[in-house]
Amino acid sequence: MSLPFTSAPTHICLLRLSAVGDVCHALPVVRTIQAQWPETNITWIIGRLEASLIGDIPDVEFIIFDKSRGIAAYRELNAQMKGRRFDVLLHMQMSLRASLISLLVPTKIRLGFDRERAKDLQWLFTNHKIAHQPQQHVVDSFFCFAEAIGIKERTLKWDIPIPVEAEQFCDQHIENDGRRLLLISPCSSMRYRNWNVAGYAAVADYAVNKHNMQVIISGGPAAIEQQYGEEISQLCQHKPLNLVGKTNLKQLLALLHRAAVVVAPDSGPAHIATTVNTPVIGLYATTNPDRARPYLSAEYVANRYPEAIQSKHHKSVAALPWGTRVRDEGTMDLITSDEVCALLDKALTK
Repeated sequence: MSLPFTSAPTHICLLRLSAVGDVCHALPVVRTIQAQWPETNITWIIGRLEASLIGDIPDVEFIIFDKSRGIAAYRELNAQMKGRRFDVLLHMQMSLRASLISLLVPTKIRLGFDRERAKDLQWLFTNHKIAHQPQQHVVDSFFCFAEAIGIKERTLKWDIPIPVEAEQFCDQHIENDGRRLLLISPCSSMRYRNWNVAGYAAVADYAVNKHNMQVIISGGPAAIEQQYGEEISQLCQHKPLNLVGKTNLKQLLALLHRAAVVVAPDSGPAHIATTVNTPVIGLYATTNPDRARPYLSAEYVANRYPEAIQSKHHKSVAALPWGTRVRDEGTMDLITSDEVCALLDKALTK
């Protein structure tokens, strides 16, 4: 077989290990393949944490690569690949680790990013490339893989299962009093993307005072996230429910599903919220929202990226490479609580 396929292939392997947000971005490609070629088998090589979120999706074989196991993880994957043959590998991750993994996948067709975007030497590990598109959202760049194998019609859905246990967790923590829920997920994996504590606290109090909302703060177990949760709670006049470090990804998914609005920087929770169609007020100054915003929430982005780029580089966004980041401390302070509160008003009146 050759690309684009003129008939449905038998077996496709997708390689995207991490991060959580990018795995959410890649999932609609799988849903698109399932919709167009329902008889095609799909195998997804994925990270351990990411599998805890989507690994129970029906009709997809998930092979977990646990990087913490070092060389043993490669041996285990190699053993699992023995005797298999895939029609194509969708190599959707630009990292040396992922490219080394790709060598273990038995296939003649290795589809990766175009040379211009293939960072970390990914182009050396592929023999077919997606079409070059100079300025795309990550989701749109992933859909280029579907187009390259012969699928033009997109299926933009996620349908991640929410287990009963996760729903019960929500029942135990959310007041059943009819008030709408604002979920604040204050931290990204990169500290320079985080907004300030005072801003989050002001938005939380505004949500209670203006809209009579319940407010929950969520996050992972890292020390910085615990610190954010505690400091935001201390500054709030109306104390939010602090669930930082107390949820797994399925419980977080259930909480995001029940929320009326989410406030978050460029982070996994912002993109998980998108999978359940919850509006996200995305906080963007250090990264380009046109590339990495919550995909369904363009109208709710607090966008100070152009100002940050001008201040740092003395150039416009258009004059710099797509995806240029600003990593300076304090950049996110360009975003004001007033503009975030205005976006909350807008999201709640839609």
